[in-house]
Amino acid sequence: MTTRSHPEITCNNWSTPFEWRGFPARKGVFNGHTLTIVPPGRPRPGLPWIWKTEFLDVFSNAEEELVRRGFHLVYLEVLDHFGSPKAVELGNRLYEYVHGALGLARKVCLLGMSRGGLWAYHWAVANPDRVALIYGDNPVLDITSWPGGYGQGPGDRECWQKCLNIYGISEDEALNLQEQLIERLSLLVEAGVPILHVVGDADEVVPVNENSDLVKKRYRELGGTFEEVVKPGSKHHPHGLPEDPGLVVRFFEQRAIRP
Repeated sequence: MTTRSHPEITCNNWSTPFEWRGFPARKGVFNGHTLTIVPPGRPRPGLPWIWKTEFLDVFSNAEEELVRRGFHLVYLEVLDHFGSPKAVELGNRLYEYVHGALGLARKVCLLGMSRGGLWAYHWAVANPDRVALIYGDNPVLDITSWPGGYGQGPGDRECWQKCLNIYGISEDEALNLQEQLIERLSLLVEAGVPILHVVGDADEVVPVNENSDLVKKRYRELGGTFEEVVKPGSKHHPHGLPEDPGLVVRFFEQRAIRP
């Protein structure tokens, strides 16, 4: 891996540099999608990076602090892919570019907020040796819960149809995807991937018992490291720990660089 202290960012059709929350950042076109990279002023040793799979500018106080502390922040705008095989393949290309071409850390820190949990987890189980950690923020982990609406939540019928289309499956076939994800969590345990979830126990959109709790139960049964922060009475919004993201920041700092 390169030892450059601040890798040069190259991509097709880079826009004029802009500021993201006060940090110089760049946007470009990568495989037909907008790629945003926010480099820190003083990168940490090992060049750790965060891949936020959805909603770059939403409840980003933890990411802002992590950039301030030397992490690169990466975001590829891929809409309505719901962690599908097509999304996983795009994630593979993104990883090869950010690690291979830019020389950032071999293991990426995955941040899956809301529906971004689907992409984070499905990519992680397909690439367990490339993952440093997973942070799930009220994450969607079962498409039949959201957007399907088969459980306690309302779902989203328009997104549900988009989800089935991008996966190329029927509703009946979709019912087996969560089980497949749960079965593959052992790959992350074997790779030593630590997980942190921050959830609202009154989440009305992505019910915790249909999503985060299923992964927590299985991951701990398998002997994996699963940390959790439960926000009593909190719904799907606000995300994260808006008043003090210190716990999340420390999790990244302590776990980001692993062999």
